[in-house]
Amino acid sequence: MRIKKSVSKNSVSYSVIENVRDINGKSTTKVVEALGNEQEIRERHPGVDPEEWARAYAKKLTEEKKMKSETIIIKHDPQKSIPKGKKQSFNVGYLFLKSIYHQLELDKICKEIAERHNFTYDLNKILALLIYMRVIHPTSKKGTLEKADDLLESHSVETQHIYRALDILAEESDHIEKSVYKNSTAIVERKTELLYYDCTNFYFEIEEEEGLKQYGMSKENRPNPIVQMGLFMDGSGLPLAFVINPGNQNEQPTLKPLEKRILKDFHLSKFVVCTDAGLSSHENRLYNSMNKRAFVTTQSIKKLKKHLKEWALDPSGWEMVDFTQKGTTKKRKQTINLNDLDFEKDKQVYHKERWINENGLEQKLVVTFSPKHKRYQAGIREKQIDRALKKMDNPSRMEKKRANSPDRFIQSTHVTEDGEIAGKSKHTMNSALIDEEAKFDGFYGVCTNLESTPGEIVKINQRRWEIEETFRILKSEMRTRPVFLQKDERIKAHFLVCFLSLLTYRLIEKKIDESATCFEIIQTLREMRVLKATNEGYIPTYTRTDLTDKLHDVFGFRTDTEIVPIQKMKNILKEVKKHK
Repeated sequence: MRIKKSVSKNSVSYSVIENVRDINGKSTTKVVEALGNEQEIRERHPGVDPEEWARAYAKKLTEEKKMKSETIIIKHDPQKSIPKGKKQSFNVGYLFLKSIYHQLELDKICKEIAERHNFTYDLNKILALLIYMRVIHPTSKKGTLEKADDLLESHSVETQHIYRALDILAEESDHIEKSVYKNSTAIVERKTELLYYDCTNFYFEIEEEEGLKQYGMSKENRPNPIVQMGLFMDGSGLPLAFVINPGNQNEQPTLKPLEKRILKDFHLSKFVVCTDAGLSSHENRLYNSMNKRAFVTTQSIKKLKKHLKEWALDPSGWEMVDFTQKGTTKKRKQTINLNDLDFEKDKQVYHKERWINENGLEQKLVVTFSPKHKRYQAGIREKQIDRALKKMDNPSRMEKKRANSPDRFIQSTHVTEDGEIAGKSKHTMNSALIDEEAKFDGFYGVCTNLESTPGEIVKINQRRWEIEETFRILKSEMRTRPVFLQKDERIKAHFLVCFLSLLTYRLIEKKIDESATCFEIIQTLREMRVLKATNEGYIPTYTRTDLTDKLHDVFGFRTDTEIVPIQKMKNILKEVKKHK
């Protein structure tokens, strides 16, 4: 500490000041204590030289600061206005994302990329900012910069540099995916013996098709051009690799090219690929019957050949599924007839299986029956029938019939009994369709070339909900759509950022091993804010919970003390940059 001497026309005033640096390294001074003018000092301390006394007092305060405890006293003037335009509240939840970012060594990857290209902007800072903000405050690229001041650390990123960086990220996308997969294996165990593949699409707020943006079958039934994303997820629930295709492309052919890249770049060879029925083409099943690969895929019972459908729906020859049994052999149990079950109370799952060989492909068909699921499906249909009956009373509310729309049960007649064109349409319930759909309630089919037990196969297939949840996170929490970019390369880069943000979040989820929902975890990160207390430090303004405690315990730093001194916050920022 040192003194500051302020000379005016009529007096000389003294104060004790101290040099400090904020977390961004900017040097400034703060007033520790105002000592008054020379006359006031002489009145309080007769016979002293005011300047000599002030210097001695500053030295004394310095010594006391070295000896005293960590308690910090902050003084605020109730008469003094806060500086206009000065930001004082910041998010610190992103520091957990930053820790994963550096554990994935994305900073090193960006440095390698920069060495191969001739650009002057900081790719590492841009990518980090895009990933943090995709989780903390997802918005457009322009909006990202506008909201980036919300983070504790300042940045010097320019809008033009973001768009240029997107071009580079698109070019290096495969390299980045391969590198982060390798680096992620040092953070958590990745179960790559089981891979899940699925596709979804994302819409644009435009009307004209161009490049990747094409009209196709929208998952959300939106009348906008879309792009298609194919995503592989491993058995740990972590995203592995993705591909972006035009929105009008058939989903089925997208699997093989991405899988070939995984075989080549990720050095994986033995795994089971699990997909839904829409992606399980004959060609895809054959491809995953080669070498050490296998497949598990849902199979529509309605689309089976007649003799297989009859076998699947036959009430005789069923067994109870044993989810604990391992291996490929089992003792034959007593068979069950479904007609003997109490459909209103039974909670068990039953199965039957057989091998089929068609078009050069040998596969096992496993069909399960669940009375509980039968009750659920019947209940859904009853509600849809009620809605259809109400629409029959008001035909103007009827819409174009879709696969799961209640309107499918409404049968319209436009001619009289004499075969003449009717002036008005007659609407009746299609009871034949209702009875036909009811036949399949509770039944579920899976095809595979594995020798595993039915219980193991059912368990593998049941976990497809995780990749479906992954798409929900991208669309809801990370607001991946609508996409506002125009150039195809930048669209690909946008989805790379979303992929990396998703991986970063999922790794946090795995590390804390919490039962908290995705919404709870991300909302907690968004709400972890601190208030800058002059130049002393940062005061947490968020609510401390079991979840915040777990985050701090796992990542090895704390922002939940009554005040986090400047130096401690600097140490935290250094800590999260380590490649643990």
